[in-house]
Amino acid sequence: MHEKDKQSSAEGSANNQKNRENGREDVMDMNSDENVAGTTHLNDGVGEENELEKLQEELQAQKDKYLRLFAEFDNFRKRSAKESIELRQTAGKEVIISLLDVLDDCDRAEKQLQATPGIDQVKDGVQLVFNKLRSVLQSRGLKAMESIHQDFDVEKHEAITEIPVTDPSLSGKVIDDVQKGYYLNDKIIRFAKVVIGK
Repeated sequence: MHEKDKQSSAEGSANNQKNRENGREDVMDMNSDENVAGTTHLNDGVGEENELEKLQEELQAQKDKYLRLFAEFDNFRKRSAKESIELRQTAGKEVIISLLDVLDDCDRAEKQLQATPGIDQVKDGVQLVFNKLRSVLQSRGLKAMESIHQDFDVEKHEAITEIPVTDPSLSGKVIDDVQKGYYLNDKIIRFAKVVIGK
């Protein structure tokens, strides 16, 4: 071999050795440096685990929040049902208490009826009881419906029958109250049962 060939063969061997060493260094760099292209996939498993843990924590927090809200709503529902029952049981309490005075007057009038021979005194006593009853109910918002000689109104009246009238101006109007209608705080609580002229 010529000396020139020996020298280039030696340089080639040295370059191969150097390339092999560089290759090993690249392999080492690939495992140690995540900024080198192709190395980022090594840390993917750790990131996915962290994200999964975060999602599980969020899910648990939402479950806890839901359970708390459900428990609060259930307590509210039970409390409302209990209050509703109590309200229904005592709804008329104030009216009944205010009517007890009238009941006392009725008891006194009953005793007076048995002891008094004069009919005029009995009438006066009974009239006082009736007036007191009306005033108590009016103070609670009860108001009698005025229907006589008013135009028939299906929103307020319930027609029982029609009777012929001699006066044409009374045609289609209420002639008689069979049963009075009532308002409670300006809301109809009972329709008037009436007789209409035709």
